[in-house]
Amino acid sequence: MPHESSASPDVDGNTAPALIRAYRGERAATPPVWFMRQAGRSLPEYRELRVGTDMLDACLNPDLVSEITLQPVRRHGVDAAIFFSDIVIPVKLAGVDVRIVAGRGPVLEHPVRTAADVAALPPLDPEALAPIRAGVAATVAGLAQLGTAPLIGFAGAPYTLASYLVEGGPSKEQLKTRALMHSEPATWDALLSWCAEITGAFLATQIEAGASAGQLFDSWAGSLSLADYSRFVAPHSARALDPVRSLGVPLVHFGVGTGELLAAMHGIGVDVMGVDWRLPLDEASRRLGGTVPLQGNIDPALLAAPWPVLEAHIVDVLDRGRSAPAHVLNLGHGVPPDTDPAVLTRIVEFVHSRD
Repeated sequence: MPHESSASPDVDGNTAPALIRAYRGERAATPPVWFMRQAGRSLPEYRELRVGTDMLDACLNPDLVSEITLQPVRRHGVDAAIFFSDIVIPVKLAGVDVRIVAGRGPVLEHPVRTAADVAALPPLDPEALAPIRAGVAATVAGLAQLGTAPLIGFAGAPYTLASYLVEGGPSKEQLKTRALMHSEPATWDALLSWCAEITGAFLATQIEAGASAGQLFDSWAGSLSLADYSRFVAPHSARALDPVRSLGVPLVHFGVGTGELLAAMHGIGVDVMGVDWRLPLDEASRRLGGTVPLQGNIDPALLAAPWPVLEAHIVDVLDRGRSAPAHVLNLGHGVPPDTDPAVLTRIVEFVHSRD
């Protein structure tokens, strides 16, 4: 079950979970805790459930998605659920041929690299999002039975979607993507506009169906300079959030290796910044002017360290997180697939015991 003190009256007399209050900038004695990629490969119950089911097919099965999303809430007692999906799901729902290759990730048979390729990208039919609406509704109902943990919506940022489309699969440096950005700015703008549109629709659908917050992941933005991010990417990320701004939920932005981009990423119009493990939270808060709630940033590598080492690191992260107006404890990236689930449970119990 989620932390028993994870909800308290808000200004309207309603009960808001601790996570949502933290996202809104209210500091609690004990920060809420959840883990990126908390649902999925590290859990034996997930692996058992997924036998014989393709990853993208699983993401479009409302009952399966709901069960997978709920599993870490039951097991770990985390203070939030993150909607189980994949960054390329809106791409697939729009009709682009994409599949998940074991050991590699999303792969496209026909990469998008020319103006003609971009022009051929199909629009996303709102009706194609029906499995997402159903999956969120089932998950919210399941969470209500478990306690007070809210659901966070999930979406990939336009640059990350574009990277998969241009590269044809995962890439560490996004060389083809960055080359297109500079060599064909009109084509780039059209591609990012398409990505922003499908991302916005995907995230808005989750929030309209009952998610209490939204998180925009820019997995590959760390490959960019600040100048390139600000010029070629930030306007499209801001546009992706336009459909959700009026829905009244807090928005989180996270990227990997983006310490130099924090202020620009916050500038797209989000409430909370996620921070990866490379940058101490007190420095992140300084770079953001000391006014932005933070999420993060346990080093995922230390999940495999002896408990005393991990405990000392968690305490340091919590101490540094006090420099921000509010802090949600999380990892500085996702749960590694070989993580012992008992370690995650122990972290939650340790944090919740520090009242």
